[in-house]
Amino acid sequence: MLGDKIKVLIIDDSALVRQILTEILSRDPGIHVVGSAADPYAAREKIKKLNPDVLTLDVEMPRMDGLTFLSNLMRLRPMPVVMVSSLTEKGASITLQALELGAVDFVTKPKVDVAHALDDYALEIREKVRMAARAKVQERRAAPPTPVTPVQQAIAAPEKYSADVILQREGRRRPFKTTDSIIAIGASTGGTEAIKEVLIRLPQQCPGVVITQHIPEAFSGPFARRMDSVSPLSVCEARDGQQVVPGHAYIAPGDQHLMLVRDGARYVCRLNDGPPVNRHRPSVDVLFRSVAAHAGLNAVGVILTGMGDDGAQGLKEMREAGAPTIAQDEQTSVVWGMPGQAVKLGGVDKILPLEAIPAQIMRLVEEHA
Repeated sequence: MLGDKIKVLIIDDSALVRQILTEILSRDPGIHVVGSAADPYAAREKIKKLNPDVLTLDVEMPRMDGLTFLSNLMRLRPMPVVMVSSLTEKGASITLQALELGAVDFVTKPKVDVAHALDDYALEIREKVRMAARAKVQERRAAPPTPVTPVQQAIAAPEKYSADVILQREGRRRPFKTTDSIIAIGASTGGTEAIKEVLIRLPQQCPGVVITQHIPEAFSGPFARRMDSVSPLSVCEARDGQQVVPGHAYIAPGDQHLMLVRDGARYVCRLNDGPPVNRHRPSVDVLFRSVAAHAGLNAVGVILTGMGDDGAQGLKEMREAGAPTIAQDEQTSVVWGMPGQAVKLGGVDKILPLEAIPAQIMRLVEEHA
Protein backbone atom coordinates (compact mmCIF):
# COMPACT_ATOMS: atom_id res chain seq x y z
CA MET A 1 0.00 0.00 0.00
CA LEU A 2 1.09 3.60 -0.57
CA GLY A 3 2.02 4.42 3.00
CA ASP A 4 -1.23 3.54 4.75
CA LYS A 5 -3.30 4.17 1.62
CA ILE A 6 -4.97 1.48 -0.45
CA LYS A 7 -3.79 1.66 -4.06
CA VAL A 8 -6.66 1.17 -6.53
CA LEU A 9 -6.61 0.61 -10.30
CA ILE A 10 -9.91 1.25 -12.11
CA ILE A 11 -10.67 -0.84 -15.21
CA ASP A 12 -13.69 0.25 -17.25
CA ASP A 13 -14.30 0.95 -20.93
CA SER A 14 -16.44 4.01 -20.10
CA ALA A 15 -14.43 7.20 -19.64
CA LEU A 16 -17.32 8.69 -17.64
CA VAL A 17 -17.44 5.74 -15.23
CA ARG A 18 -13.66 5.86 -14.81
CA GLN A 19 -13.92 9.56 -13.98
CA ILE A 20 -16.78 9.08 -11.49
CA LEU A 21 -15.08 6.19 -9.72
CA THR A 22 -11.79 8.09 -9.56
CA GLU A 23 -13.49 11.13 -8.01
CA ILE A 24 -15.48 9.05 -5.50
CA LEU A 25 -12.55 6.94 -4.33
CA SER A 26 -10.08 9.83 -4.27
CA ARG A 27 -12.23 11.63 -1.68
CA ASP A 28 -11.40 8.90 0.81
CA PRO A 29 -8.16 9.82 2.62
CA GLY A 30 -7.32 6.13 2.97
CA ILE A 31 -7.56 5.36 -0.77
CA HIS A 32 -5.24 6.39 -3.60
CA VAL A 33 -6.33 5.80 -7.22
CA VAL A 34 -3.03 5.00 -8.90
CA GLY A 35 -4.47 4.81 -12.42
CA SER A 36 -7.20 3.62 -14.74
CA ALA A 37 -7.43 1.49 -17.86
CA ALA A 38 -10.01 1.22 -20.64
CA ASP A 39 -9.53 -2.50 -21.28
CA PRO A 40 -7.80 -5.58 -19.83
CA TYR A 41 -4.79 -5.29 -22.14
CA ALA A 42 -3.96 -1.82 -20.85
CA ALA A 43 -4.81 -2.97 -17.33
CA ARG A 44 -2.32 -5.83 -17.52
CA GLU A 45 0.57 -3.44 -18.14
CA LYS A 46 -0.59 -1.02 -15.43
CA ILE A 47 -0.87 -3.80 -12.86
CA LYS A 48 2.77 -4.68 -13.50
CA LYS A 49 3.87 -1.05 -13.36
CA LEU A 50 1.66 0.31 -10.53
CA ASN A 51 1.27 -2.76 -8.29
CA PRO A 52 -2.25 -1.87 -7.04
CA ASP A 53 -3.76 -3.39 -3.89
CA VAL A 54 -7.32 -3.57 -5.30
CA LEU A 55 -8.86 -3.55 -8.79
CA THR A 56 -12.32 -2.37 -9.76
CA LEU A 57 -13.31 -4.28 -12.89
CA ASP A 58 -16.16 -3.73 -15.32
CA VAL A 59 -17.93 -7.01 -16.04
CA GLU A 60 -18.54 -6.24 -19.71
CA MET A 61 -15.67 -4.85 -21.80
CA PRO A 62 -14.42 -4.94 -25.40
CA ARG A 63 -11.33 -6.83 -26.66
CA MET A 64 -11.30 -9.19 -23.67
CA ASP A 65 -14.34 -9.82 -21.46
CA GLY A 66 -14.11 -9.32 -17.72
CA LEU A 67 -14.49 -13.03 -16.91
CA THR A 68 -11.57 -14.10 -19.09
CA PHE A 69 -9.39 -11.36 -17.64
CA LEU A 70 -10.42 -12.24 -14.07
CA SER A 71 -9.80 -15.95 -14.64
CA ASN A 72 -6.29 -15.25 -15.94
CA LEU A 73 -5.60 -12.78 -13.13
CA MET A 74 -6.66 -15.20 -10.37
CA ARG A 75 -4.51 -17.93 -11.90
CA LEU A 76 -1.38 -15.85 -12.45
CA ARG A 77 -1.58 -13.09 -9.83
CA PRO A 78 -4.47 -13.47 -7.36
CA MET A 79 -5.50 -10.11 -5.90
CA PRO A 80 -8.64 -8.41 -4.53
CA VAL A 81 -11.14 -7.46 -7.24
CA VAL A 82 -14.42 -5.55 -6.86
CA MET A 83 -16.65 -6.04 -9.90
CA VAL A 84 -18.69 -3.12 -11.30
CA SER A 85 -21.95 -4.56 -12.61
CA SER A 86 -25.15 -3.53 -14.28
CA LEU A 87 -28.33 -4.95 -12.74
CA THR A 88 -29.53 -6.41 -16.01
CA GLU A 89 -30.03 -10.18 -16.17
CA LYS A 90 -26.89 -10.48 -18.29
CA GLY A 91 -24.89 -8.30 -15.91
CA ALA A 92 -26.10 -10.32 -12.93
CA SER A 93 -25.16 -13.62 -14.58
CA ILE A 94 -21.65 -12.42 -15.43
CA THR A 95 -21.14 -10.97 -11.96
CA LEU A 96 -22.19 -14.21 -10.29
CA GLN A 97 -19.67 -16.09 -12.40
CA ALA A 98 -17.02 -13.53 -11.46
CA LEU A 99 -17.66 -14.21 -7.79
CA GLU A 100 -17.21 -17.92 -8.46
CA LEU A 101 -13.88 -17.15 -10.11
CA GLY A 102 -12.61 -15.27 -7.06
CA ALA A 103 -13.83 -11.65 -7.15
CA VAL A 104 -14.29 -10.46 -3.57
CA ASP A 105 -17.43 -8.39 -4.07
CA PHE A 106 -19.30 -6.18 -6.50
CA VAL A 107 -21.01 -2.82 -6.81
CA THR A 108 -23.54 -1.68 -9.35
CA LYS A 109 -22.80 0.88 -12.05
CA PRO A 110 -23.00 4.41 -10.62
CA LYS A 111 -26.33 6.18 -11.20
CA VAL A 112 -25.01 9.46 -12.52
CA ASP A 113 -28.45 11.03 -12.86
CA VAL A 114 -29.50 10.83 -9.19
CA ALA A 115 -27.51 12.97 -6.77
CA HIS A 116 -28.57 11.30 -3.50
CA ALA A 117 -28.10 7.83 -5.01
CA LEU A 118 -24.55 8.81 -5.95
CA ASP A 119 -23.86 9.77 -2.32
CA ASP A 120 -25.11 6.38 -1.13
CA TYR A 121 -23.10 4.69 -3.87
CA ALA A 122 -19.93 6.54 -2.84
CA LEU A 123 -20.21 5.22 0.72
CA GLU A 124 -20.82 1.69 -0.52
CA ILE A 125 -17.92 1.48 -2.96
CA ARG A 126 -15.42 3.05 -0.55
CA GLU A 127 -16.44 0.57 2.13
CA LYS A 128 -16.14 -2.36 -0.27
CA VAL A 129 -12.73 -1.28 -1.56
CA ARG A 130 -11.45 -0.96 2.02
CA MET A 131 -12.87 -4.38 2.84
CA ALA A 132 -11.43 -5.94 -0.33
CA ALA A 133 -7.95 -4.73 0.61
CA ARG A 134 -8.19 -6.82 3.81
CA ALA A 135 -9.92 -9.85 2.28
CA LYS A 136 -8.34 -13.26 1.82
CA VAL A 137 -8.11 -13.92 -1.92
CA GLN A 138 -7.85 -17.43 -3.26
CA GLU A 139 -7.98 -18.74 -6.79
CA ARG A 140 -11.23 -20.51 -7.59
CA ARG A 141 -11.48 -22.78 -10.59
CA ALA A 142 -15.08 -22.40 -11.65
CA ALA A 143 -16.39 -23.17 -15.08
CA PRO A 144 -17.52 -19.89 -16.68
CA PRO A 145 -20.36 -21.45 -18.73
CA THR A 146 -22.39 -22.19 -15.59
CA PRO A 147 -23.83 -18.89 -14.35
CA VAL A 148 -24.19 -17.86 -10.79
CA THR A 149 -22.99 -16.95 -7.35
CA PRO A 150 -23.47 -13.57 -5.71
CA VAL A 151 -22.43 -11.54 -2.72
CA GLN A 152 -23.32 -8.61 -0.59
CA GLN A 153 -25.49 -5.61 -1.31
CA ALA A 154 -25.41 -3.15 1.53
CA ILE A 155 -28.52 -0.96 1.32
CA ALA A 156 -27.60 2.47 2.57
CA ALA A 157 -29.96 3.69 5.28
CA PRO A 158 -29.99 6.93 7.26
CA GLU A 159 -29.72 4.98 10.52
CA LYS A 160 -28.42 1.58 11.49
CA TYR A 161 -31.63 -0.05 12.64
CA SER A 162 -31.70 -3.21 14.73
CA ALA A 163 -34.07 -6.12 14.17
CA ASP A 164 -36.49 -4.38 16.58
CA VAL A 165 -37.88 -2.41 13.62
CA ILE A 166 -39.12 -5.68 12.08
CA LEU A 167 -39.99 -7.83 15.10
CA GLN A 168 -39.57 -7.29 18.81
CA ARG A 169 -37.37 -9.69 20.70
CA GLU A 170 -39.41 -12.14 22.73
CA GLY A 171 -38.62 -13.11 26.32
CA ARG A 172 -36.84 -16.23 27.46
CA ARG A 173 -39.69 -18.49 26.35
CA ARG A 174 -38.25 -21.64 24.76
CA PRO A 175 -40.38 -23.47 22.19
CA PHE A 176 -40.98 -27.08 23.22
CA LYS A 177 -38.82 -29.72 21.62
CA THR A 178 -40.26 -31.30 18.49
CA THR A 179 -39.04 -33.74 15.86
CA ASP A 180 -39.01 -30.92 13.28
CA SER A 181 -35.57 -29.29 13.04
CA ILE A 182 -34.58 -26.13 11.18
CA ILE A 183 -31.16 -25.07 9.88
CA ALA A 184 -30.67 -21.29 9.65
CA ILE A 185 -27.69 -19.85 7.72
CA GLY A 186 -26.56 -16.24 7.35
CA ALA A 187 -23.73 -14.80 5.24
CA SER A 188 -22.47 -11.75 3.41
CA THR A 189 -19.19 -11.02 1.58
CA GLY A 190 -17.79 -14.30 0.27
CA GLY A 191 -20.95 -16.03 1.39
CA THR A 192 -22.25 -17.22 -1.94
CA GLU A 193 -19.34 -19.62 -2.33
CA ALA A 194 -19.45 -20.54 1.37
CA ILE A 195 -23.17 -21.30 1.17
CA LYS A 196 -22.54 -23.47 -1.87
CA GLU A 197 -19.86 -25.44 -0.01
CA VAL A 198 -22.33 -26.12 2.79
CA LEU A 199 -25.33 -26.99 0.61
CA ILE A 200 -23.50 -29.41 -1.66
CA ARG A 201 -22.44 -31.41 1.42
CA LEU A 202 -25.80 -31.60 3.17
CA PRO A 203 -27.75 -34.84 2.56
CA GLN A 204 -31.04 -34.83 0.70
CA GLN A 205 -32.91 -35.93 3.83
CA CYS A 206 -31.71 -33.04 6.00
CA PRO A 207 -34.13 -30.65 7.76
CA GLY A 208 -35.43 -27.54 6.02
CA VAL A 209 -32.81 -24.80 5.56
CA VAL A 210 -33.55 -21.06 5.64
CA ILE A 211 -30.83 -18.75 4.30
CA THR A 212 -30.20 -15.03 4.28
CA GLN A 213 -27.34 -13.83 2.06
CA HIS A 214 -26.84 -10.09 1.57
CA ILE A 215 -27.79 -9.77 -2.07
CA PRO A 216 -29.69 -7.42 -4.41
CA GLU A 217 -33.03 -8.28 -5.95
CA ALA A 218 -31.65 -9.11 -9.40
CA PHE A 219 -29.28 -11.73 -8.00
CA SER A 220 -31.26 -13.81 -5.50
CA GLY A 221 -33.29 -15.72 -8.12
CA PRO A 222 -30.25 -16.70 -10.22
CA PHE A 223 -28.34 -17.58 -7.05
CA ALA A 224 -31.14 -19.87 -5.85
CA ARG A 225 -31.30 -21.58 -9.25
CA ARG A 226 -27.54 -22.09 -9.22
CA MET A 227 -27.66 -23.62 -5.74
CA ASP A 228 -30.52 -25.87 -6.84
CA SER A 229 -28.39 -27.15 -9.74
CA VAL A 230 -25.42 -28.14 -7.56
CA SER A 231 -26.99 -29.23 -4.26
CA PRO A 232 -28.74 -32.50 -3.33
CA LEU A 233 -31.44 -30.29 -1.79
CA SER A 234 -34.25 -28.58 -3.67
CA VAL A 235 -33.31 -24.90 -3.44
CA CYS A 236 -35.58 -21.96 -4.25
CA GLU A 237 -36.08 -18.27 -3.61
CA ALA A 238 -38.43 -18.10 -0.62
CA ARG A 239 -42.06 -17.08 -1.16
CA ASP A 240 -44.36 -15.60 1.47
CA GLY A 241 -46.43 -18.31 3.15
CA GLN A 242 -44.31 -21.14 1.71
CA GLN A 243 -44.06 -24.18 3.98
CA VAL A 244 -40.54 -25.14 5.09
CA VAL A 245 -40.09 -28.89 4.57
CA PRO A 246 -37.14 -31.30 4.90
CA GLY A 247 -34.82 -31.66 1.93
CA HIS A 248 -35.48 -28.07 0.81
CA ALA A 249 -33.59 -24.79 1.20
CA TYR A 250 -35.17 -21.33 1.00
CA ILE A 251 -33.09 -18.25 0.12
CA ALA A 252 -34.25 -14.77 1.11
CA PRO A 253 -35.22 -12.66 -1.92
CA GLY A 254 -33.09 -9.59 -2.48
CA ASP A 255 -34.70 -6.51 -0.91
CA GLN A 256 -37.00 -8.49 1.44
CA HIS A 257 -36.42 -9.81 4.94
CA LEU A 258 -36.99 -13.54 5.39
CA MET A 259 -38.53 -14.73 8.66
CA LEU A 260 -39.50 -18.16 9.95
CA VAL A 261 -42.83 -18.52 11.75
CA ARG A 262 -44.70 -21.44 13.29
CA ASP A 263 -48.16 -21.98 11.82
CA GLY A 264 -49.80 -24.79 13.77
CA ALA A 265 -47.64 -27.85 13.19
CA ARG A 266 -45.78 -26.27 10.25
CA TYR A 267 -42.87 -23.91 9.79
CA VAL A 268 -43.62 -21.22 7.20
CA CYS A 269 -41.61 -18.52 5.40
CA ARG A 270 -42.72 -14.92 5.93
CA LEU A 271 -41.37 -12.06 3.82
CA ASN A 272 -41.22 -8.50 5.10
CA ASP A 273 -40.65 -5.19 3.26
CA GLY A 274 -39.70 -3.25 6.40
CA PRO A 275 -36.68 -0.97 6.79
CA PRO A 276 -33.13 -2.27 6.30
CA VAL A 277 -31.65 -3.72 9.49
CA ASN A 278 -27.94 -3.12 10.07
CA ARG A 279 -28.19 -1.40 6.66
CA HIS A 280 -29.27 -4.64 4.99
CA ARG A 281 -32.47 -5.99 3.52
CA PRO A 282 -32.56 -8.97 3.77
CA SER A 283 -30.98 -9.00 7.22
CA VAL A 284 -29.48 -12.02 8.95
CA ASP A 285 -30.45 -10.64 12.37
CA VAL A 286 -34.11 -10.64 11.32
CA LEU A 287 -33.96 -14.26 10.16
CA PHE A 288 -32.07 -15.48 13.24
CA ARG A 289 -34.37 -13.65 15.66
CA SER A 290 -37.44 -15.19 14.04
CA VAL A 291 -35.86 -18.64 14.23
CA ALA A 292 -34.99 -18.09 17.91
CA ALA A 293 -38.61 -17.13 18.63
CA HIS A 294 -40.38 -19.82 16.62
CA ALA A 295 -37.97 -22.78 16.50
CA GLY A 296 -35.71 -22.22 19.52
CA LEU A 297 -33.86 -25.37 20.57
CA ASN A 298 -35.21 -27.15 17.47
CA ALA A 299 -32.87 -25.12 15.24
CA VAL A 300 -29.17 -25.00 14.34
CA GLY A 301 -27.71 -21.55 13.62
CA VAL A 302 -24.76 -21.01 11.27
CA ILE A 303 -23.01 -17.72 10.52
CA LEU A 304 -20.58 -17.64 7.61
CA THR A 305 -18.09 -15.17 6.13
CA GLY A 306 -19.23 -11.56 5.83
CA MET A 307 -18.41 -7.92 6.43
CA GLY A 308 -19.97 -6.07 9.35
CA ASP A 309 -21.94 -7.44 12.29
CA ASP A 310 -25.35 -8.37 10.89
CA GLY A 311 -26.46 -11.69 12.37
CA ALA A 312 -24.22 -11.58 15.44
CA GLN A 313 -26.97 -10.47 17.83
CA GLY A 314 -29.51 -12.79 16.22
CA LEU A 315 -27.19 -15.80 16.57
CA LYS A 316 -26.74 -14.96 20.25
CA GLU A 317 -30.53 -14.92 20.63
CA MET A 318 -30.71 -18.34 18.96
CA ARG A 319 -28.14 -19.69 21.41
CA GLU A 320 -30.02 -18.19 24.36
CA ALA A 321 -33.16 -19.93 23.06
CA GLY A 322 -31.38 -23.29 23.24
CA ALA A 323 -30.18 -23.68 19.64
CA PRO A 324 -26.61 -24.89 19.02
CA THR A 325 -24.66 -22.34 16.98
CA ILE A 326 -21.68 -22.48 14.61
CA ALA A 327 -19.41 -19.78 13.18
CA GLN A 328 -17.03 -20.13 10.25
CA ASP A 329 -13.42 -19.67 11.37
CA GLU A 330 -11.24 -16.72 10.43
CA GLN A 331 -8.81 -18.71 8.30
CA THR A 332 -11.45 -19.93 5.82
CA SER A 333 -13.54 -16.72 5.81
CA VAL A 334 -13.04 -14.13 3.08
CA VAL A 335 -13.94 -11.53 5.73
CA TRP A 336 -14.24 -12.48 9.41
CA GLY A 337 -16.59 -9.66 10.30
CA MET A 338 -19.97 -11.25 11.02
CA PRO A 339 -18.60 -14.51 12.47
CA GLY A 340 -16.01 -12.62 14.50
CA GLN A 341 -18.65 -10.32 15.99
CA ALA A 342 -20.87 -13.28 16.83
CA VAL A 343 -17.97 -14.89 18.69
CA LYS A 344 -17.24 -11.62 20.50
CA LEU A 345 -20.88 -11.34 21.63
CA GLY A 346 -20.87 -14.86 23.03
CA GLY A 347 -23.31 -16.23 20.47
CA VAL A 348 -21.20 -19.15 19.19
CA ASP A 349 -20.83 -22.71 20.49
CA LYS A 350 -18.31 -23.92 17.90
CA ILE A 351 -15.89 -22.15 15.53
CA LEU A 352 -15.09 -24.39 12.57
CA PRO A 353 -13.39 -24.27 9.17
CA LEU A 354 -15.90 -24.14 6.34
CA GLU A 355 -15.33 -27.72 5.20
CA ALA A 356 -16.19 -29.07 8.68
CA ILE A 357 -19.48 -27.19 9.08
CA PRO A 358 -21.88 -29.46 7.09
CA ALA A 359 -20.88 -32.58 9.05
CA GLN A 360 -21.25 -30.70 12.34
CA ILE A 361 -24.71 -29.49 11.33
CA MET A 362 -25.82 -33.06 10.68
CA ARG A 363 -24.28 -34.32 13.96
CA LEU A 364 -26.30 -31.71 15.84
CA VAL A 365 -29.47 -32.61 13.91
CA GLU A 366 -28.98 -36.32 14.69
CA GLU A 367 -28.42 -35.55 18.39
CA HIS A 368 -31.69 -33.61 18.37
CA ALA A 369 -33.69 -36.42 16.70
